[in-house]
Parts: sequence; C-alpha cells; structure tokens
Amino acid sequence: MPHGKTSYVCLPCRGSYKQSYPDRYTQDRVCPRCAGPLIHVGSAFAAPKKRDDSAWRALSVLLHAGVRFHKSCCGGPGYRPRTLREVRERMNYARATGEPFAQALVRPELPQRRSN
Repeated sequence: MPHGKTSYVCLPCRGSYKQSYPDRYTQDRVCPRCAGPLIHVGSAFAAPKKRDDSAWRALSVLLHAGVRFHKSCCGGPGYRPRTLREVRERMNYARATGEPFAQALVRPELPQRRSN
C-alpha cells in the first residue's frame, strides 16, 4: 500500500505539489521550478488558481502566521480566509482584542461590534 501524500507550496512560483509525508530522514523540500524552499501546508490544502492574486496574497499571510491545512476529526482544516478583505478584517480584530493573529485568522466569524 503506498504512503499518503500531503501538499507543499512554493509562494514565488504559485505552485502546489503533492509529495510524501516528511519523516526524520527527509531533507527540506525544494521547488522543482525555482529551487526555493517548499512550505508544508498539509493534506487538506486546495491551491488557488495561479492568476488569483488576492487568494495567493491571503495564503501568504496565513502561511507566514503559521496557519496550515491539516485535516481535523471532521475531515477538513476548518475555516480559512480566501480573500485579502477577510484577512484584513481578522488582522484588525486581532490587533483590537489582543488575540494571536493565527487564532484570529481561522475564526469562521468575527463577533459583532457593540455600538455605544
């Protein structure tokens, strides 16, 4: 039985690659196009289209904040923002409340603001 595969991403090339899971003997993965480092994003990752600038910028923010796309007990990684607008809203919320960026980025909904 073949081993499962997981996704790796090269942000500069906007490339996504399925490769075997890393083990203690596996070296760092490199992009086949630019030889830059690949980022392990998880097995539940679905790459945006290469021309979707907003989605790739949003993905870059998520990855740099440490958010990944690993499967949970219910089958998927949970909510992940797909647009820069959603990312900005969650980043502003995190700044206003002191919540860690990675935690605010994966919130499905933001609490409503109170009007005084």
